[in-house]
Amino acid sequence: MSLTTTDAVTVTELKDRAALGVDARRDELIGLSHAIHENPELSWEEHDAAALVARTLQDAGFEVEVGAYGVETAIEAVYGTGDLTVAICAEYDALPGIGHGCGHNVIAASGVGAALALAPLADDAGLRIKLLGTPAEEHGGGKVAMLLEGAWEDVDFSLMVHGMTGRDISATSFRSTAVDRFEVVFHGRTAHAAGMPEQGLNAGSAAAIAQTSIAFLRQHLPKETNLNAFVSLGGEATNIIPDRAVVQVELRAYDIDMWRDMKGRVLACFEGAAIATGCRWEWAPTEHPYAPMKHDPALGQLWDANLLARGRTIAPAPLGGGSTDMGNVSQVVPAIHPTIAFLGQSGPAHNPEFTAAAATPAADEAVIDAATILAWTVLDVALDDALRADLLHRTAERPAGATRITLEA
Repeated sequence: MSLTTTDAVTVTELKDRAALGVDARRDELIGLSHAIHENPELSWEEHDAAALVARTLQDAGFEVEVGAYGVETAIEAVYGTGDLTVAICAEYDALPGIGHGCGHNVIAASGVGAALALAPLADDAGLRIKLLGTPAEEHGGGKVAMLLEGAWEDVDFSLMVHGMTGRDISATSFRSTAVDRFEVVFHGRTAHAAGMPEQGLNAGSAAAIAQTSIAFLRQHLPKETNLNAFVSLGGEATNIIPDRAVVQVELRAYDIDMWRDMKGRVLACFEGAAIATGCRWEWAPTEHPYAPMKHDPALGQLWDANLLARGRTIAPAPLGGGSTDMGNVSQVVPAIHPTIAFLGQSGPAHNPEFTAAAATPAADEAVIDAATILAWTVLDVALDDALRADLLHRTAERPAGATRITLEA
């Protein structure tokens, strides 16, 4: 069933009902956020968080599967039979040593809140609501693993919201980079470091030369790129020339072609180090590559309008530099990844100050506001005949399997 935006009373009534639905579950949603915050679980290990999210949705009548799409801590929860399918993403993994220093507890609770508020309206809005619990955003790429298994094949549009300290910004002001993480292994030959060093091939030296080469390369890379590396294994004893060294590498850029070019130049640094030391070398990915975020402009405008309607303000402050596997989703399905501010809180992401901020009353208000704004944005899409028709047309024109992709650097 499709309703038109010319029927302003209907749109307003449904959005009011969504807001009331979120408010009615206020304590439950804040409790969910705090429970996840108090029990931080690392990527691929979010068993308790996934169980909490799944149980909350199952109790509300959703058809729930834990371990969806072959990912042990992934969730699929579906409600409604409309012809327009929205995928709302909920992340819940934490950072090593810092806990929820990126506020994924807020992401999870907000997404769940939006899905719960929309469920009673699904028939009126012609919606099929699909909450996807997506693990391992910080490291691993849970969404990429789920994409490859078809999690977004039946989805017309997708969205989520990320908490942030500071001020609210426009949805499309959030920029993310492509990121590629891989490791390089140098193979040398052991020998007694004092008695017969001439018989050894020092893999640790190769790692050091490669890092020096990368340091010199940085000044010739475009300014909007980012390159980091560290030696995770460089030797085990001072009197043994190491025959194995391992370097962990991360490359980021906003432009995919620039990112790929940078990778070629970085790999040349490792090749040169191997030649200089006589070592053998190889590299392999350690995680799925992430794509840059591609915001759908129509969805972004609706989010911004609803953010203002909720009584928040938009500051002209672009945010970027990080990466998200939601970028991969946005390359194949119309999507947005806006932020919601913990108003009055400071502290950078991936810092203990942010961890503390993610469980403050300001973060609790962000959960409620974000859940409401997510639900309103979904309703705006569903009740706009032109936008709805466009999204359905784009899905119909999409070849089978087109969302089952990864990104190659």
